[in-house]
Amino acid sequence: MTIFKEIVDEEYLTVSETKELLADIEAERALDEDRELRYELARAIEHANRFAVLDPDESRELVADLEAHEKIDEATAYKIANLLPRDRDELRAVFAQERYSLSGDELDDVLDTVAKYA
Repeated sequence: MTIFKEIVDEEYLTVSETKELLADIEAERALDEDRELRYELARAIEHANRFAVLDPDESRELVADLEAHEKIDEATAYKIANLLPRDRDELRAVFAQERYSLSGDELDDVLDTVAKYA
């Protein structure tokens, strides 16, 4: 027996947005007494609760502000919004696998953007 899975749609989410979606799922499941939370779902909820610092609206605003920087694409903006780096070394880690790097001034500009929200 072979099971094929197909990606129908894909969308980036911040941890804060994920927390909001998981809270809705958790509330829905709580209404059904016969339905337990699966281990994976419980762990995902725990992770989102622990690491979501901003509220969903703030996280979306941060992503938009980050995407306004010339060298930051959508995926990188979401990584930065989820990690909320506090210094150049933490921010450089986000760009470690990219084919380019940011100058010191560019790093500082991005960190200034993050600091407005964190």
